[in-house]
Amino acid sequence: MQVDPLYITNLVSSLDQTQANQQQLSSELSSGVSITSLSQNPVGAGENVLLLNQIQQDDSFTQSAGSVTSQLQVSDSALGSVVSELTQAVSLATSADNGTMNSSDVQSIGNQLAGIRNEVQALANTNYQGQYVYAGGQTGTAPFSTSTATSPAVTSYNGDQDVNYLEMPNGQKIQLNIPGDQIFLGSGTNSVFGALNALVADYSSGAVNTAQAVSDTEALGTALNFVSQQRVIVDNSITQITAASGAVTNEETQLTTAQTNLMQADIPTVATQLSLAETQETALEDVIAQLQSTSNDLFSKLPS
Repeated sequence: MQVDPLYITNLVSSLDQTQANQQQLSSELSSGVSITSLSQNPVGAGENVLLLNQIQQDDSFTQSAGSVTSQLQVSDSALGSVVSELTQAVSLATSADNGTMNSSDVQSIGNQLAGIRNEVQALANTNYQGQYVYAGGQTGTAPFSTSTATSPAVTSYNGDQDVNYLEMPNGQKIQLNIPGDQIFLGSGTNSVFGALNALVADYSSGAVNTAQAVSDTEALGTALNFVSQQRVIVDNSITQITAASGAVTNEETQLTTAQTNLMQADIPTVATQLSLAETQETALEDVIAQLQSTSNDLFSKLPS
């Protein structure tokens, strides 16, 4: 009686499979990773790629959000200082308009307003990390300059009207800048520099045209309110980005946990499976060795 050759072949195949399983389990045990190849677990490997991509997107957003938030905070601080300067300018102009000052005092008010105009221009040319925040897309060039060759002086805008946005992972866009001409030149009575230049000219000679000066003072008050409104846009953007960053950070934490759970090997279970695989390997090797030693003749196993 001969042993079916396919029987040994099947045993060898089982041994090969057991050894492959043992190798895989050993790899999991040493690395702590449950999925080490695409062929091992295509679904799990695919899910891992999706999780890693989303984690990377969230991390990229968080880094970008940190950078643009700093820029917006610089912009907000500058606009806060502009509001303070313009509030002082309105107060000075109002005192000069009441008709109680002499010519020298009026000229002094004009000089103080010229100083405020220059300070506001410096704030309008605020630079953050080498970029002018109120220049639109022309961030490499100081956006505002003033020519005193005429009276009133003329302040020009050298930027453009480009508006930048930060896109959140969900597709929502958050405004990151306001072009400087919108804030400081506006239209009509919203022009900060138009009103300041006009008031400096009103008081330069010491003789006040009260009706004109009062009109220009009111225009400066209107411009001040407009700047405050523009500052609200910046504040809202900061609030939106802060909230979005918190949400994305929470999502990234959850995704990282899910990715870790997906990829992390269950060490105690793997160790048990590896021990069983080693035992199975030894048993198969013994059976194959015994069958081969008899030259496939089972009659040698019979008692004599």
